[in-house]
Amino acid sequence: MIRRLLVAHRGEIARRVFATCRLVGIETVAVYSDADADAPHVTEADYAVHLSGGTPESTYLRGDLIIAAAKRAGVNAIHPGDGRLAEDPGFAAEVAEAGLIWVGPPAKTLGTVQNKIETKAMVAEAGVPVLPTLTDPEQVTDFPVLIKPATGHGGLGMRVVRDPVTLAEAVASTRQETGDAVFCEPFVENVRHIEVPIIADAHGAVVPFGERECSVQRRYQKIIEETPSPAVDPALREELCRAAIVAVRAIGYVGAGAVEFLLDADGDFWFLELTPSLQVEHAVTECVSGYDLVRLQLLVAEGGSLPMPGPPPIRGHAIEVRICAEDPAYAWLPASGTLHRFAVPDVAGSFRPLPQPGLRLDAGVMDGTVVGVHHDSTLAKLVAWAPTRQEAARMLASALTRTQLHGVVSNRDLLVRVLRHQAFRLGDVDTGFLDRHPEVFAPLLSSVDAVRISCLAAALAGAAARRSAAPVLQSLPSGWRNVPSGSQTAVYDGPAGPVEVGYRMNRHGELAGWWVRAVDPEELDLAGLGQAPTLDDHPPTVVVHADGGRVDLDVNGIRLSLKVHRVGDISYVDSPEGSVTLRELSRFPLPAPETTEGSLIAPLPGAVRRVLVVPGQRVRAGELLLTLEAMKLEHPVHAPSAGVVASLPVQPGAEVDTGELLAVLDPE
Repeated sequence: MIRRLLVAHRGEIARRVFATCRLVGIETVAVYSDADADAPHVTEADYAVHLSGGTPESTYLRGDLIIAAAKRAGVNAIHPGDGRLAEDPGFAAEVAEAGLIWVGPPAKTLGTVQNKIETKAMVAEAGVPVLPTLTDPEQVTDFPVLIKPATGHGGLGMRVVRDPVTLAEAVASTRQETGDAVFCEPFVENVRHIEVPIIADAHGAVVPFGERECSVQRRYQKIIEETPSPAVDPALREELCRAAIVAVRAIGYVGAGAVEFLLDADGDFWFLELTPSLQVEHAVTECVSGYDLVRLQLLVAEGGSLPMPGPPPIRGHAIEVRICAEDPAYAWLPASGTLHRFAVPDVAGSFRPLPQPGLRLDAGVMDGTVVGVHHDSTLAKLVAWAPTRQEAARMLASALTRTQLHGVVSNRDLLVRVLRHQAFRLGDVDTGFLDRHPEVFAPLLSSVDAVRISCLAAALAGAAARRSAAPVLQSLPSGWRNVPSGSQTAVYDGPAGPVEVGYRMNRHGELAGWWVRAVDPEELDLAGLGQAPTLDDHPPTVVVHADGGRVDLDVNGIRLSLKVHRVGDISYVDSPEGSVTLRELSRFPLPAPETTEGSLIAPLPGAVRRVLVVPGQRVRAGELLLTLEAMKLEHPVHAPSAGVVASLPVQPGAEVDTGELLAVLDPE
């Protein structure tokens, strides 16, 4: 029996496992790095062991340190979470050799599953359809093909090649990025990514839990998952579940996992891989099945038998989104910094199956969490469970729109636009959905009037906060002066560049007029503010209420409330239509530091992974110069124009900050 369990992971997955452990009476132990000393998963555990270091490689991925921590804390079981250790046969073997219960598939099985080529061969021999596998890239004659690492996970290193000219470079990049052998398989266009979650015990029982639709992806990584799939009818579901059972038994699998397939429009499907861990999207399966999958994992690890005779019935529909710290409009660039506020409205529960339809939030962050560059960009998973798919999508989109997410750029707006997109609502999705619908990359708050109202709210809230903090004469209306025609102004750097906000209050503190106008950065004179245009550019607006955190406005007879959260010179404005971030510009700004012409600056903090050029080398426009690694992804830095590399101050392995010089290019 498991008495005390250590979770060899961090963030929301550690909190998820701890929640079930508390429910069934198992004591919990967390591990944490230097940066995670105050993380939620640490404070929620019964005990916590510090792992000295800041990177995953020096802490969470060190199996020897994890086992040493387990022995110090007196645990008798280890749960690997859902990361790389969950798929590491060496770590599983070390846990067993240490006399601890391993909550996962046996080491021998993990060794088989880790080798994708071997797994595909075993599954094909059992009669499950698979795509052809080419281990020698020089044998590729038909295009497009997909380059894949032989033992990779999470889409890392995968590349589509559409012609023989770029094949060698793509293969080399994948090998360099993953340090692994590669193989090729045909790239099937316009297919769905479908997976069948399964639980198998040591007594021969294998139970599938329907199917999950995971087709909305970026960089081959899922961002929206749902169950059941809108493209799978009962007959096809039975075929997929039968194939999943055959694959699991062919491998001799025991534990929780998911059998992943590609599904085309004709209903043909092919086995992709078996993921041997509790997956990120397990929450949607828990919603529609009613089963606690972590509880079943623990039961199987203890040698027990599964309590259900077969697949549980599907109850309603569940959709999950991954809220990530990244900028979809800027090549999915990861974002780091302090998460000043994270508040999701109307959440019914977290980290456990819900008793009835509603919203479930599994988050690894809270207000004040510092988002670094060493871990995955996922902040939280938000799930909507409803009787129908349409209700689930609407509930989820509404909750995301009203979520306060301040301090870190996120993919929230894109998620809302996808959920509200007509094609998604009709179930017309596949792995190319984002490529076909670039309109979902637009900001959620895109109408000019909505942005202007948010700018006005920021200015009014700022003025109210200043009045409440004034040491004297707080009762005077904001901006009151002997010249009633004078206006108050502020300039913000907004989503589309600098904007000037102006408004005039009368002697009774009522709004007499206001404007918001774009400002040319080259003509911006912050010291000379106050030269206002006419104040009748906008519909009649009445300030119903204004304080430092909330502004209620009546615009053309329609009342709306906006929340304003100010941190330093940044105002985060949340309205019923979406959010906007505004940075107030100083009237007397410091001069910006000069940079050498042709300087290439780091767009984010991270580690230099590859340097492909040397000083004095002539490069073409668009040529790859170097790559940065952050949040488990590799980010390319290309030459903006043809030229000669004049300076290269960084080397592989160097840690760089945002704005740090990477190279200087003398353009031709």
